[in-house]
Amino acid sequence: MNAILGIDVGASGIKGALVDLEKGRLHGERFRVPTPRPSTPEAMAGAVGEIVDFFGYSGIVGCGFPSIVKNGMALSAANIDHAWIGANIEKVFGDATQTTFFATNDADAAGIAEMRFGMGKGEQGLVFLITIGTGLGTALFYKGMLVPNTELGHVMWKNGKSAELYCSSGARERLKISRKEWAGRFNEYLHHLERLFSPDLFILGGGESKFFDSYKELLTTNARVVPAKLLNNAGIIGAAAFAAEQ
Repeated sequence: MNAILGIDVGASGIKGALVDLEKGRLHGERFRVPTPRPSTPEAMAGAVGEIVDFFGYSGIVGCGFPSIVKNGMALSAANIDHAWIGANIEKVFGDATQTTFFATNDADAAGIAEMRFGMGKGEQGLVFLITIGTGLGTALFYKGMLVPNTELGHVMWKNGKSAELYCSSGARERLKISRKEWAGRFNEYLHHLERLFSPDLFILGGGESKFFDSYKELLTTNARVVPAKLLNNAGIIGAAAFAAEQ
């Protein structure tokens, strides 16, 4: 078994682990470092280097990154330093670690994992994966095929602000509201996506998916709603799977 290093870059933490892609699970322990402040390319390259060094790794690396990602380039920076816009993620991290990086959007990476190994496996309809964390990440699949960089956490919402400022985990913490009140807000968001796309299935990932049982009865879409099977490891596993396919 050849394990591939997957790294999931988040607004608050950067997590990495070796991944067994035959079984779709982590191979050994996960290692996490805090996301630097400010989260400039140079600072984040150092943090990613800590992860690569921790595993003593020298193969290809998959990276899920919180940005629109095209051809390895970061084209947005909602929850990271704006110095990333226009930067080549694969080159920045690859040069810092002397390894070969393959980068994709972080929610797309989590979606790839869930469609291959998790709750989306075998689903042929329209499937949304939504990662609920500091922001809202989305990944959209039809008949198992990814539509990349949907970034529907940034749809314009109330008062001209993005949806993630209304119903992400970050919003819940910032506004100091209960999980029940947050779930009512998130349910509004799901209904909005349902009106636009008529999905068959919503898969909820990210940190908030751990608490799914406490709010599942408050989600009232026609589409099925399930927690991600791979929970907070989906981004790491999907990043490794993405790298393996390049």
